Parts: sequence; structure tokens; C-alpha cells
Amino acid sequence: MHNAEIARKFHELADLLEIQDANPFRVRAYRNVASIIEGSSRAIEDRVGKGEDLSQIKGIGEDLAGQIESLVKNGTLSQLEEARKEVPEELIQLMRLEQLGPKRTKQLHDDLGITSLDQLRTAAEEGKISALSGFGKKSEEKILDELGKLKPEKEQRMRLGEAEQVAGPLVDYLDELDEVKKIVVAGSYRRRKETVGDLDILVACEDSAPVMKRFTTHPEVADVVSKGKTRSTVYLKSGLQVDLRVVAEKSYGAALHYFTGSKAHNVAIRQIGVDRGLKINEYGVHKGDKLIAGKTEEEVFDQVGLPWIPPELRENRGEIEAAREGRLPKLVEEKDIRGDLHMHTDATDGRNSLREMAEAAKKLGHDYIAITDHSRRLTMANGLTPKRLREQMEAIDRLNEELEGIRVLKGIEVDILEDGGLDLPDDVLKELDVTVCSIHSKLNLSRKKQTERVLRAMDNRYFNILGHPTGRLINKRDPYPIDLEAIVEGARERGCCLEINSQPKRLDLPGRYAQMVKEAGVLGVISTDSHATDHLGFMHLGVSQARRGWMEKDDLLNTRTLEHLKKALAR
Repeated sequence: MHNAEIARKFHELADLLEIQDANPFRVRAYRNVASIIEGSSRAIEDRVGKGEDLSQIKGIGEDLAGQIESLVKNGTLSQLEEARKEVPEELIQLMRLEQLGPKRTKQLHDDLGITSLDQLRTAAEEGKISALSGFGKKSEEKILDELGKLKPEKEQRMRLGEAEQVAGPLVDYLDELDEVKKIVVAGSYRRRKETVGDLDILVACEDSAPVMKRFTTHPEVADVVSKGKTRSTVYLKSGLQVDLRVVAEKSYGAALHYFTGSKAHNVAIRQIGVDRGLKINEYGVHKGDKLIAGKTEEEVFDQVGLPWIPPELRENRGEIEAAREGRLPKLVEEKDIRGDLHMHTDATDGRNSLREMAEAAKKLGHDYIAITDHSRRLTMANGLTPKRLREQMEAIDRLNEELEGIRVLKGIEVDILEDGGLDLPDDVLKELDVTVCSIHSKLNLSRKKQTERVLRAMDNRYFNILGHPTGRLINKRDPYPIDLEAIVEGARERGCCLEINSQPKRLDLPGRYAQMVKEAGVLGVISTDSHATDHLGFMHLGVSQARRGWMEKDDLLNTRTLEHLKKALAR
């Protein structure tokens, strides 16, 4: 049972309890535990298997630890089963809409008897929702708008970070067989897209029978769609489709290239092959009836006169021309990252102390970090006032005197206000080493107003980094309307940077916009936005988006030494 699945069950329990008007402290405890598990870069299932005491994780007491262990071992959560008996399960579907939290959902159910999305749509179209207390015409229109955009859950693509939780253990499970010579997950997963529709696992071996048997009988398999000698398809309990393909070693490279994609990239490569009198497919490169290449991807590319192209670039967006002309970038790697410039502590909505975050970052090999707790406007996160921020600065000074091997920078994640002002006065901001400036409110402004808001904020000389620039939450919230081209140009003119946020639910900026940042000559910053020491391990997800944006080491702020970092931040 993967972290995402465990977290979903606790989120559902919290939602159902809130609909029942349960004790708010109990509801909050379940929401907190769901967030902790969802954000953990370590598998809870592994911790339970190793007999670790989950109550030692900050925010999880003995009672909740017992419930988690029971869920992992037995597959069910008794408290959730009880709540489902009390509340129609269909009501959870209503809360997929951003406009509807548990309280509003309960009101719709109590006042109008609504239990389904179809009933919700009918009530909104008939104007019944706007007549309810606390809703109004605008809320009704927004509900209809969201319903129009809502995709069926089965059509939603899985977030990359969640797919890693599934793919890693599954590959390890298959790789235990002696028959498996090579194994990799191909498709959009290997290209490191921020979401994946399914998993394509490719195996090289001579005897496929043991591999197919082990694959189709995996404990997580809910349904075997097909089973053959060279291909099997299953659905996992999470709903994710997984295809396993087995090929001979002589064709492994050709198959890996073919199933990695993208389709547009493959079509372009095949056309180059046709122009050279070659046939390129998943079985190899053929000249007439003769197999002339295909054991490795390098062989396939060589036959069309190209060097190997990194999977992240294979979208037919200029990578073939760049390869032909010797212009392929030397893509950034996680080892190039020297520090993390966006993280939170228990002073606001983080779970670990200043010292704990610093020591965890040091273990990862970082040279420096910036502590960027929330500013005062974010009251839900206990945002810092100028007084509390200065107290934290003093604490950072004391900590730096004690620590060796890592430097803690003074920072803040400061809210960008609706008028483009920053949430803290300049006389406080000027004392900081770095500011991450973010939008957390008024997400529904027009594209023009939202763009002007950010550009005005960038005019402030103490504005360093635009945090999670599109505001999107994958599969939950669309990006707010904003002219990113204008923002990138504004950043270039003012010497500001744009963040590539590594949180699995954000991955913001995604690769296509990271490429825009690079091409404009604006520095990117890959940060984890950590709210716990566990989150520091998400850096690789941000690196993957930078790579999809063609970014090299020099295109990023936090690949620099501390001395060069400070020079780059100066405006």
C-alpha cells in the first residue's frame, strides 16, 4: 500500500467526519496525518515492515500510528468503514470541486438532497443553489464552470511522484528473477512528464514465462486484462494500468526507444530512417530483411546519424535538430544542486525545527539552505510578523555559529498582495539573504490583473524568486490565469528568478515553461518547498522538470557556490 493510497483514505475519513460535524480536533488530526504521509519521501509500508515506531514521526501519536499500521497490514481502516455507513459515499465526489468543502457539501445534501455530480449540475442549472444561504449566483456559476471542466477520475493521469511509489517496488519485485537481464519503466514516466497515464515496463530476457507469471500475480494487481508471451496488461488496485513487454536482448535498445516515445519524436526518427533506406521499429533497425542495430538506444540513434538524446527531451521540440547540429544541452543533474532555497519550519506550517531542517539538508550534501517560512498574511500557516521574523533571524545567526559544513540563509516566503505589494515592509526584507515571493490568495483575478500584480511585486528591489509561478496543484487546481511570457520578460528586465517547485503536487514550473525561462536568459531555482525533513528528498522531481526544460547547470541559481549565489541575488 503506497503512501498516496494511505493518505487518500485518511483524507476521505476526515471529509466524511467533517460532513458529520464531528469533533474538529479529530478531523484536523486525520487531515494532518494524511498530509504527513502524502508528503513523505519514504514509504510508510516499508517503515511498518521494518517495525519502526510511527509515533516517532512528528504529528503522529500512538493512536494514529496504530491506525496506520492496521491499514497497511489489513488493507482496511475500521474508522473509515464506520464513517462510510453514516454518510453517502457519493458525497465525496462533490468535494472534488474546489468550490465545495465538507460543510458546503453537507448543506447541499441537507437542503437539496444532492448526492451526485449529476444532481449538483441539475440544481445549479435550475438556480436552486444560488438560492441557498452562503452561496449566491457567482458560486453557482463557478460550480457549473468546474463541472464542465471536471474529468472522470479514471481519466486523471497520476502524478509523477505517486507513480514513482508504484513503479519502484514493482520493478524491484520483477528484477528479483534471474531471468530478467534488463528492466526499465519507459513511456512518459521515463521522459519524466509531471503526470503519467500508465506505466510501460520493458524487460529483456529469453524466457518470458516466469516474468509474466510473477507480474500478473503481483499482490497489487486487481485485474488481469491480458496475458501473453511478450505482453501482459494489468490494472492495479490504485486503478493504474501497467503494461509489461518482454523482448530479446538484441532488440532491447530499439524497444526502449520505441516505448519511451514521444510519438512525435518517434515519427520524426522513423522518417529519417526511411530517408536512409532503413526501417525502424520496436524490434530493431533493419536494412531490407537484415537486422543491423537495436541492442542499445545508442545504436538506433547512430543509424540515423545522431548522438543519443536524453529521454526528457524527446518531444520533437527541436531536440533532433539540436542533436544533428551538436547543440544538445548538458542537462543539469541532481548532483549539481548545492542548496535548497525554499523550506518551512515549525515556526509556521512546517513539522521540523530550524536545526532539524539544517542537519537533514547537510546529510544530503547541501552547502547551504534558506529558511523561508510564511509571512504574516498567511494566518492559517501562522505566518511570521516582522517581530517573529527578526527573532528567527537571530536564531539562524546562533545556529550558524554552531553548525559546520552548511550555511543557513535568512529568508521568507512573502505573500504577493492583490495590489502587487509585498506582505512585509522593506526595512525587514532588506535584512534577509533571499525572498521567495508567492501568490496564495485572489487566484481568480483576470489574466491581466494577475500579471500586473506580479510585475508590480517584481519592481520591489527585495524581490528575488517567484515561488510556484502558476499556482497549479496537479489534478486538483488549474493554474491561475497569468501571462507567463510577460512574467519571464519582466523577470529578465529586473533580475528576478523563477522557481521550479519540486513538491509532487506542484512541479511548478513544468518543463515546457522551464524551457521558456532558459531561452529568455532568466535564472531558474529548483527548490523543494519542504515542510518536513522528509520533503528534502523531492529535489529530483524538480530536477526532472528542469531537464525537460533543456536546463543546464549554469541556467540555475542554486547550482552556484554560496559566494556566487549572493552576487546573483543582489539587485
